[in-house]
Amino acid sequence: MTVDPNAATQGFSAPDPARRGPGAARYVVPALVASAVAVGLGVYGIVHDPEGTAFNLAGFSSTSAVKSWLGTAAMGFAVVQLVSALMLYGRLPGPSWSGTVHRWSGRIAFLMAVPVAVHCLYALGYQTYEPRVLWHSLLGCFFFGAFSAKMLLLRSERLPGWVLPVVGGLVFSALTVIWLTSALWFFRTFGVTT
Repeated sequence: MTVDPNAATQGFSAPDPARRGPGAARYVVPALVASAVAVGLGVYGIVHDPEGTAFNLAGFSSTSAVKSWLGTAAMGFAVVQLVSALMLYGRLPGPSWSGTVHRWSGRIAFLMAVPVAVHCLYALGYQTYEPRVLWHSLLGCFFFGAFSAKMLLLRSERLPGWVLPVVGGLVFSALTVIWLTSALWFFRTFGVTT
């Protein structure tokens, strides 16, 4: 017996072509939002007149010390993010609750990074007077854009398995260079102070 591949089977209708897989909008919208966030932060940093300082916390010698420690805490939680992501993707053995650790370490890292970014934009603005500062400014804007894209992509269904690790890797890499060009530079220049 031969089967006609074009014959209707059991009254099922043909699949809707619009539901085949993730459409371009699933990639374009997060990319556009990421670009808008990154460019918006950069433009604000350029046109805003820097105020010099935005906050300080009791117990710290300077605003730069506060930012360096908050940035270091954010970097520490980002490392936890990386390790827990490797567990989630089966690259490292891990407990069943590694997904919870991944989500919460990401939230805490982001909450630690926000006051640092607010101070950088409000008090210092977008600066380019030396390569270290230029990279810090560029990647600071890029980080929040890439983070926005990652958050939007998390809600997308049926994405290829490589998309979130690549975007997450970009977010982690940007934060690493931001930390190297700010907190580590501060600690090497002024000492590990509070």
